[in-house]
Amino acid sequence: MTPETQRKPRIALMGEFSAGKSTLSNLLLGARPLPERVTATRLSPVWIAEGDPSAHRELLDGTEEPVDITHIHDVPIEDTRVIRLFMQADMLENCDLIDCPGISDPNMPSEVWERLVPEIDAVIWCTHATQAWRQSEASVWESMPEALRENSILLVTRFDKLTTDKDRRRVMARVERETNGQFDAVFPISLTNALAAGDDPEKWEASGAHDFAEHLVDMISRLSVAEPAGKDFIPLDTGPKTLVLEPSMAVEETVAEPVQVVEGTVVPRRIRPTAGEKSERPKRARPTGEKSSVRPLRPATGSAGLPDGAALKDS
Repeated sequence: MTPETQRKPRIALMGEFSAGKSTLSNLLLGARPLPERVTATRLSPVWIAEGDPSAHRELLDGTEEPVDITHIHDVPIEDTRVIRLFMQADMLENCDLIDCPGISDPNMPSEVWERLVPEIDAVIWCTHATQAWRQSEASVWESMPEALRENSILLVTRFDKLTTDKDRRRVMARVERETNGQFDAVFPISLTNALAAGDDPEKWEASGAHDFAEHLVDMISRLSVAEPAGKDFIPLDTGPKTLVLEPSMAVEETVAEPVQVVEGTVVPRRIRPTAGEKSERPKRARPTGEKSSVRPLRPATGSAGLPDGAALKDS
């Protein structure tokens, strides 16, 4: 195996503004990586990796400058390739996360995120359930390399905002039809309900987090030995109108629990492996000869979830 295939997978969090990317990163990292007041600020992509807490920006010419994380909103996007943020989180022992800004700001050129695509191995794309999979999202996603799309996950967030079974079935049927073959998997989820589930396995499963977490564990395991996916990226030709990214928003409450590493895989701490327990769900087929070290998962007893009724924003 070459040194490049041995590196940690790089997973980008993408989607339109206020689709849940920051809430997702908080769920995965067990902490708020950016200051809470960084809400609607335009921001370059933030590459989050394991290390002693620090931050710097990489300029377009390759030079580096330290960044004060409390003033990250002051970092100019014009000459910044990426903001590198280092922190301690168990998830980061297994992969890097790249928090991309939203694609809704017409004043921010698409090159801001396009230049990073060749370095990305997979995407978790968040789409808001009440307006799921807009044409602007589909246009951007169609420009991505096929190998990258095949390794990626679509999360239909804020799924709890759909109040009837009919609406939920209708939205999922349409999204699955319109994205057929463009993602490795599609999951409905309420990220705020997942954060608030605490040690309640029924609430955790009802939020949609159980299925997503198990698939994410599988995906990271596969990507750890896979070839990088994004090298054949062709920038999207948007003509005079460019797509843009806005920064993600920080949630209003702290996240309950970080993640823990189990046998080389990544597992959110509120869920843990249970010896001897068998999942009732059919498992996704793996390539012939591939063995997984992932065990069935369930919410961990005694986890200190957010208080009942805690208000969070899916940002």
